[in-house]
Amino acid sequence: MKLRFCVWILFSLLISSCNRGSDNAAVAERSAIRGWSVLTNRAEEIMKAVSKIPAYEINHLQLSHDIIMNLHEVRNPVVRSGVNALIDSAHTAGVAEVVLWDHALYGLDYYPDRFKTGPRGTLDLDDPVFWEWFKDDYREMMALVPQADGLVLTFIETGARAEHQYSATMTAAQKLARVIDNVAEVVIHELGKKLYVRTFAYSDREYNVTVGSINHVKSQDIVLMMKETPHDFFLTHPNNRLIGSIDRPTIVEFDFGNEFNGQGVIANTWVDHVVKRWSELKTRPNVVGYVARTDRYGTTTSIGRPSEILLHTLKSLDEDPRIEVDGIYGSFIEREYGAEAIPFLKPAFRSSFDIVTSTLYTLGTNVADHSRLDFDPYPSSYARHVSGKWVNPPVVHVKHDVDREFHYWKDVVQRLAPARLKRGGQLEEEAPYVLDSGWVSADERMDEEFLGYVLAEKAYGVRLASEALRKVEEARGVLDPERFHDIYHTFYRTFLTARLYEATAAAYWGYRVYARGEEYRTPSLEETIAKGLSGIIEVAQEMEAYGSDYPVGQWNWGKDREKALGYYRKITLGWPEYGGLSFAHETKRQ
Repeated sequence: MKLRFCVWILFSLLISSCNRGSDNAAVAERSAIRGWSVLTNRAEEIMKAVSKIPAYEINHLQLSHDIIMNLHEVRNPVVRSGVNALIDSAHTAGVAEVVLWDHALYGLDYYPDRFKTGPRGTLDLDDPVFWEWFKDDYREMMALVPQADGLVLTFIETGARAEHQYSATMTAAQKLARVIDNVAEVVIHELGKKLYVRTFAYSDREYNVTVGSINHVKSQDIVLMMKETPHDFFLTHPNNRLIGSIDRPTIVEFDFGNEFNGQGVIANTWVDHVVKRWSELKTRPNVVGYVARTDRYGTTTSIGRPSEILLHTLKSLDEDPRIEVDGIYGSFIEREYGAEAIPFLKPAFRSSFDIVTSTLYTLGTNVADHSRLDFDPYPSSYARHVSGKWVNPPVVHVKHDVDREFHYWKDVVQRLAPARLKRGGQLEEEAPYVLDSGWVSADERMDEEFLGYVLAEKAYGVRLASEALRKVEEARGVLDPERFHDIYHTFYRTFLTARLYEATAAAYWGYRVYARGEEYRTPSLEETIAKGLSGIIEVAQEMEAYGSDYPVGQWNWGKDREKALGYYRKITLGWPEYGGLSFAHETKRQ
């Protein structure tokens, strides 16, 4: 059940944070929306975020995901009570604008059958009676949360996608615009509240529909909300080219919950990367501010952890566009850990970008399923999430002791992807030009040359993670014991993760080469696989000894141990998708 927090505790603790030192008028003079989005429904985690609102001069708060994902959830009395208490508390703590997430259209089963007269039971969007019902529904729901200041509406990737519903007169873009305009009529024009329209798409084709729909929207008072990157939050994706291109006020959505990049469970402390993104995006036309996710569910809030430095970076850069990266690292570390810790923690923090992009990424593409170790059979790593969809030409220069340029499709996906994931599916649906161009073929192409590149990159990640952990250990004498414990374990988990990926990559991609036939089974390959299998056992034992004392959100870090051991068993006992071939290994099977 959503919002499993005790309302009176939340209210009383958040009230205590209202002695803020900032002047809201000063924030307004900067004419910037400074926003956070809280996803978790854990009371303690929410309170950590709200307690820092005054210091960060946040004037816009989004309640989303595990708090509320769709407005209709407020019909549940428990959800409604919690949401209303949180809205009141955030207002009292100084937030000028608290908005709720929503997705429309909802699932088809939400709507009365009398409106499902289109082909295959779809909604008839030409029926004016449906739209009157639709607006009445929003009036009723908004009345249940009267202090909410507005909505954040996602109209793509919804339950019943509007563009798939029936209309004899409207294009897909016009259908989406019709949804937005009817929500806006109630939320903006009747109730005087704000409506943020959140764009989202998987491909250029979908973005064309999205942008086209905005051009059809009649309401001039909506504000756009666009992700920092196209599609999703990958470190190797370019800045979203559409930000600023539409003549509507726009806020940029950042993900400091790091959905695909470690969720703060491992080190996510890349000031340089955020500065590079925001320095460019904030100068674009129509950009009026930002909103940053603070967590990825559960106990993964960035507040009070090393990854809070990302929130600090946005604020620092927004206040002084000329500030140096070193100054941002230094000011955060001094504030949170003391000036004496700067020489030790700054190099550790700074290395996190290269550690993660050489560990959870492989040759420039993310291979972690929402931060989980999942090389096979997760298809999105080799289609939907490939950064080559968004750069032209689709080429990446991989440093990380590889120092080589690769074509995202002809080189990276062609080798890394299992043959069965290079046929149809996401690739055909979202990037058909890849297949049309013959850039990938539906057969096994992993070889020992590319295995060498993969392992060089993974070894680089391990080396950097080891050096970062050593620097943190050197700071023990200048850190408060509790703060040292948190930062040490963040970087220790980072080190274990890098080692687990290195071992599993050697075993998995080495096995893929081995399974191609006798002519590929060189002594060096067999040695690599055996070393990888032994490494899996070694790191898995260390992770088991580590226990369960770590943040858990969408990603449960400890379960990567089980995933790696699953690869071990498939490789040593026989993997059905690879002909049931087994690779003998002397280590005791798990």
